[in-house]
Amino acid sequence: MRHLAILVLAAVPGGAAAQPSCGGQTQIAANFCARERWEIADRELNRLWGVVKPAADARGAGAALLEAQRAWLTARDAACEPALEGGGSADAMFYWDCMREATVQRNAELDALR
Repeated sequence: MRHLAILVLAAVPGGAAAQPSCGGQTQIAANFCARERWEIADRELNRLWGVVKPAADARGAGAALLEAQRAWLTARDAACEPALEGGGSADAMFYWDCMREATVQRNAELDALR
């Protein structure tokens, strides 16, 4: 069931703006807003990765960083997926909020490696 919810949410186009459009007052709007906020954090994660990984490669630490990043992704997903198990209309919001919070924290860690 949770995978179906992720697929449904993934099929909806995400926001392309730098700031989320969070003006709605329905649960669906809150769910989409949470996803847009995660997408912003995820874009920053990818930007930072593009800076940090080549620098780690130059120091000979790229393989270890890649392994750590893969482990972090697995742990993040495992920590956030239970939010989808409640069966409520706010589950997606809680899931995307969890994903965003974890990603923002990882962004700070990667930024410190620059």
